[in-house]
Amino acid sequence: MSEENDAGRPAATIVIVRDRPGAAPDLLMMERAATMAFAAGALVFPGGGVDDSDRALAASISSDLASDEIAARIAAIRETIEESGLGVGLAGSVDAATVSAIRAGLLGGASLGDLLAPRGIALALDALVPFARWHPSAREKAIRVYDTRFYLARAPLGQEASVDATENVRLFWSSAAATIARADGGDGHVIFPTRRNLERLAQYDSFDALAAHARGIPVEKVRPWFEERDGEPHLCIPTHLGYPVTSEPMRQVRRG
Repeated sequence: MSEENDAGRPAATIVIVRDRPGAAPDLLMMERAATMAFAAGALVFPGGGVDDSDRALAASISSDLASDEIAARIAAIRETIEESGLGVGLAGSVDAATVSAIRAGLLGGASLGDLLAPRGIALALDALVPFARWHPSAREKAIRVYDTRFYLARAPLGQEASVDATENVRLFWSSAAATIARADGGDGHVIFPTRRNLERLAQYDSFDALAAHARGIPVEKVRPWFEERDGEPHLCIPTHLGYPVTSEPMRQVRRG
């Protein structure tokens, strides 16, 4: 395994939260296409890898945030537009038609910066609340290793999510608990990091409560490890990062 693979490709994803009065908030979930090399067919949050255009745009932004953090937030915003058609983390006159045009431009190969500037739209990086960062080791994942930042964001008003029909084949809104139940019932599957994050998200009843929880726990890299427990191998994570479930028997674990 190369050092580059062990380092992991930087990636970012957004948990888009839609509050519901008197009920647990909905989260936007997508089912990845069965043809994808990583997490094929899995239920995931929108997101993807940080690319060179994200880094270039990050370099042009003056911020107290580190450059890799800026690039990750840009990637999360860009990927969410591409995959779901929702314009989160944008400031200005942002309506459904504008986001649709930006999405078409991105899918056509244009850079996010070049699509935002002529429309007078700026990035609202503070709209993304850091929630977690997962970075499996090369020993834990045999094929693809991602160093993924997870963010929380409110669902934008007046916009509807839609599949991109290439990387994902289904989108739906569901509470965290309902998504876990859906997967347990055989309607899709969730890989280990997604399940742990859904369990954590299911503890809170609004975006504000989730954001307060996230801000109260410093983001540290979650690097799962193998451990024998009660005579059975488990995949484990730290116990101090807000996760209610911190180990799972290997016979049950779904990975990418």
